[in-house]
Parts: sequence; structure tokens; C-alpha cells
Amino acid sequence: MSRKEWNHTPDALPLTTNPLYQWPPNLPGAVRWYWDSWLPISVNLCIVGLATLSYFYASPTLDQAATPGLWIAEILLRNLIIVTVLAQSLHLIFHRTALQGTDHKYDPRPFPRSGRMFTFEDQYWDNVFWTLASGVTIWSAYEALVWWSMANGYASVWLWSDGWVWFLAIFFLIPVWESFYFYWIHRLLHSDLLYRFHALHHRNTDVGPWSGLSMHPVEHVFYFGTALIHFVVPTHPVHLICHLMFYGLYAISTHTGFEGFWVAGRKRLHLGNFHHQMHHRYFEVNYGTLEVPWDKAFGTFHDGTEAAKDQMKARLAARRRTP
Repeated sequence: MSRKEWNHTPDALPLTTNPLYQWPPNLPGAVRWYWDSWLPISVNLCIVGLATLSYFYASPTLDQAATPGLWIAEILLRNLIIVTVLAQSLHLIFHRTALQGTDHKYDPRPFPRSGRMFTFEDQYWDNVFWTLASGVTIWSAYEALVWWSMANGYASVWLWSDGWVWFLAIFFLIPVWESFYFYWIHRLLHSDLLYRFHALHHRNTDVGPWSGLSMHPVEHVFYFGTALIHFVVPTHPVHLICHLMFYGLYAISTHTGFEGFWVAGRKRLHLGNFHHQMHHRYFEVNYGTLEVPWDKAFGTFHDGTEAAKDQMKARLAARRRTP
């Protein structure tokens, strides 16, 4: 008897990308897309709120950041606490205690697993170690670098008083930049040159919250290198915090392995990302996100249907036949 490939798949298959990028653009569909992405409650909105609180209560001022000091440790400690609380809470809810059962878990296999491919021969401790020891450290180093650069005039700062429209727009543009940056960095990491580093993340064919940032330090340098955009685009420190939290915390929430958080039989918060879950299963599809259709443009999109799976197999077979 063959193993069931997926325990759960989203009701809305085939997966679709942002209607704004269809031709002609589907503007009503795009409005619904952005509404569903942000309101009434979403991971995006929670990250903006947490970044704002972190800016006011757990960050240096620009004056303090002008000189290296204990404020760097403050950033590291803040990020360690937030990542640990979020990832471990989601792990306890969805995996350790299985409070929501397994009805909405994508992969039929139990998480975590053990095996020699994992550090400490245990997937959970492997993921925790690489997330905290490497991921949060490199994330915090990039954040401290940009804080210092803003404070010393090497990176331009955009204040609310400089223009509130651009100030607010940056929050909404972060996912768009993420889609562009992540797709191309991800393709690079799958190259022969760098896959030996990315392979550490792909140990996780089934995923949990701690898997999202479980990467080799070389990959973390590339991944959080997204922060270098702040040397080009004028932003505020709260945008920097939000941007890096988006890359860090969104990775954790979308790797729960479950579609969402259910209460009283209804999905109250969307968490999982079946689009990316398929990348962990098939490796050679869905390098980007659904925000901007880069995978569609370059022929690597898998929409979750059997037809798309057949197309993927044919594409890979043709590539293997190419000398």
C-alpha cells in the first residue's frame, strides 16, 4: 500500500498568485488579495505591531547607535526572546501537544524525526541549534550594522515628518521586495556552487516552526542580506526591524506544517504555506512566493494540482536528458 502523499491540501487549489500581476491586471482581485493578506488579523499585521513595540521598548536610539555598545546585545537578546517564544509556542501547540490534531497538517509524517542527517541526530534540536546559534546571531548582526550606519549617515533615514505616505508605504512594499530578493537568492542557493550549504535547510522534508530558520551560516548571510537594501532606500529604524522580522518570523510561522490556527471550527489565522511546503517536498519548484509570480515567469511554478506535478516531472526528465 503506497503512502499518502499529502495529509491535507488547501481547499483553494490550484494555487494562484497575486491578481495584480495578471494580464490584464485584475484590480478587484488584487484588492481582495491585499485585504486578505493584511486584515482583519494577519501575520503581516502582527509583525508590523511587534516591530513597532520593539522599536519603542527594546531598541537603541539613533544617538545611542552611533557608537558600538551594549545596545547591540539588547538587539540580540530581544531577537532571541521573540524567536524562542514564537517558535516554541507554535511547536507546542501544533506538534508537541497536538492541540489541533492533524487534520490540517500538510505532510502525513510525524514531526520531528530522528536520524543521522540531523545535528545531534534529532530534527528538533538540529532546528533549534541552527536557528538560534546562527540565524538570530546573523540577523542581529545585520540589524546592528544598519542601525550604526543610519546613526552615522552611511544609510539615509526617512522620518514621518519627511512624508507619511512613503513612511507607511514601506511596510506594504517589504513583502514585494521579499518576493524578488528571496526568489533570486533561493535560485542561487540551489546552484551547484552553493547547494551544499542550502542542503542543511533541506534536511527538513517535513517542517515545523523551528525549521524555518534552520540554515547553514553561509545561507543566513545570504538570506538576511536583504537588509542591505536599507543602504539604497531611505527608511526608518522601525522599517529595518519590521523588514528583518518579516524575514525571520514569517519563516517561522509559514513552516508550522499546518495551514492555520483553528478556533471553534474556523480558521482564525492563516499560517502555513502549501506553496513552500511543496518546495520542501519536490526541491525544484516554488523558489519564490505567491506575492509576485517569479516562478510562473521562469517555469518553476507548482500550483498543487496533479497536472502541475506531471509538468514538473516532464521538465526534470528533459533536463536530465540534456547533456
